[in-house]
Amino acid sequence: MRVIDILRNSESPYPSLEIVPPLNGIRKDQLFDIVEQFMPFDLKYINVTHHRDEVEYREHPDGTYTRHTVRSRISPVAVCAALMAKFPINMVPHIICAGHTSDEIDGLLYDLHFMGIDNVMILRGDSMIGEKRFSPVRGGYRYASELVTAVKQFNQNNGSDFSIGVGAYPEKHFEAANIETDIANLKKKVDAGADYIITQMFFDNEAFYRFEKRCRDAGITVPIIPGLKPLSTLRHIALLPESFSIDIPLELTTAVQDAVKDYDLSFPRDMARANEIIYEIGTEWCVAQCKDLLAHGVPAVHFYTMGKVRNIVKVLQSCF
Repeated sequence: MRVIDILRNSESPYPSLEIVPPLNGIRKDQLFDIVEQFMPFDLKYINVTHHRDEVEYREHPDGTYTRHTVRSRISPVAVCAALMAKFPINMVPHIICAGHTSDEIDGLLYDLHFMGIDNVMILRGDSMIGEKRFSPVRGGYRYASELVTAVKQFNQNNGSDFSIGVGAYPEKHFEAANIETDIANLKKKVDAGADYIITQMFFDNEAFYRFEKRCRDAGITVPIIPGLKPLSTLRHIALLPESFSIDIPLELTTAVQDAVKDYDLSFPRDMARANEIIYEIGTEWCVAQCKDLLAHGVPAVHFYTMGKVRNIVKVLQSCF
């Protein structure tokens, strides 16, 4: 079922998940064990991320180098196929501009259409390691809006009807000069044919509400789904802002710092105890966020699992 139809027809807000494909060598039963724990919550769909392949140069005895593509994770298509065969749930594979030509993306869309998948999440993707600014491969797409247009054209040419989701940043994409420019770029994706928006994670609901209003003021009318992730380790205080260009509220960081101030974090046992406390604080904060969002009438809440299960399950138990 198409996500846009789920949004239109759902009588109440619902949860959805994003999972990262397992590393090479993991068997599908291990993935099933993770997803199984979420199934009691009437999930409508699962997003499966896609990360561009790495490139490495290997030196040979004669001093020359050869270029090799390194893929460290199972492909999103394989993950979708395995989960569809096991569970009665819709899959939403991510398709990214990064690292792919237009012909390669067309081939992927043919595979997804053949599999009966009705949904795609369109993202630009990240720059290559060491690359300061994103650049597409030759014959690829520079912007997600271009890829949205391509998927809409694919639908027209091939009788498919992919429902298209796109990403957004309540606190501004780090490359955007300002929030107004960022929302203008988001509107380009919507005008190109995106059906709905899922946001990057955030920890301050007021940031989401301000962003949502700005989107509506800019003429963006499609559903906007907030994305959440519970804080789960001390490292997240520094890592998440650095990796995702997001703010963590002072109230939350203070609560974490106060909770672990009596532990000697140079000792593994103390660090483990501190992280368990932080795990609970982060889960409780996420529960409060989720309840507040639902009270404000959001159509759904999307959770970034990043391989974690216990905290997301607790949030779902408390909110859905």
